[in-house]
Parts: sequence; C-alpha cells; structure tokens
Amino acid sequence: MKISYKLSFGTINVLEPNLAEVIVNEGIIFNEIMVDEYHDFLLTVLKPPFSLLINKINSYSYTYGAQQIFCDLSEIHAIGVMVWSSASLLAIDTLKSINNHKGWNIKSFRDRDEAISWLKKGLDTVSQTL
Repeated sequence: MKISYKLSFGTINVLEPNLAEVIVNEGIIFNEIMVDEYHDFLLTVLKPPFSLLINKINSYSYTYGAQQIFCDLSEIHAIGVMVWSSASLLAIDTLKSINNHKGWNIKSFRDRDEAISWLKKGLDTVSQTL
C-alpha cells in the first residue's frame, strides 16, 4: 500500500495505515502553519499510534517555532530520519537537542530499508501492548 498526498510543503506517502514517509520540497522554510497542516493530515489519515519516516532528500529549513512543535503529537510513536548528507544529519541533531526534554523517539538512518524496519518493529511492539 502506497498512497501519495501532495501538501503545501511536500509529499506524504502513506506506506501502511500507521506508517508514512514525509518528503519536504527543496528550499521550503517549514513554518508553524505548515506544521498545523502536517499535524492535521497525520491525525486525519493515519491510524494511531503511527510512525514517520522523514526523508531528507531535499534541503530545507524550519523556523524556530516549527522546530519546537514539529513532532508534538502524542500519536507519533517514532520518527526515523533518512539523512543524505552531513548537513541533514546536523539539522536533525539540532532538532533533537532543542527538544531533548520532550523525549521524542527519533533516530537517524543512512539506509531507508533499515529505517522502515526499525519503525515497523517499534509499531509491532506498541500494538502488542495495546
């Protein structure tokens, strides 16, 4: 199952009812309004708890406000981030450090299949405890 949705900031590919891949368009400055659109989409389309693969294939940035709320949904179980460069790895490390006190379950990967496997394994564990 793969269904693609175009949003104002990029594309979200729904891979499974509780797993989606997010690809932000090149050059976007992700702001709080886009975060609201993103959160609304996730809550409407995905089955909680859900996990996300953020594919940083493109170069983009976040406003400071967006950085603080990007992953602030209790329905998000885990976030795997596909990094393609040292710059994208640094951006994710910054995002994690800004929100370290929130306990986000976020991990960086250089291999997409490995990231998806980690996300699915985490969802399997969560579904067994529900």
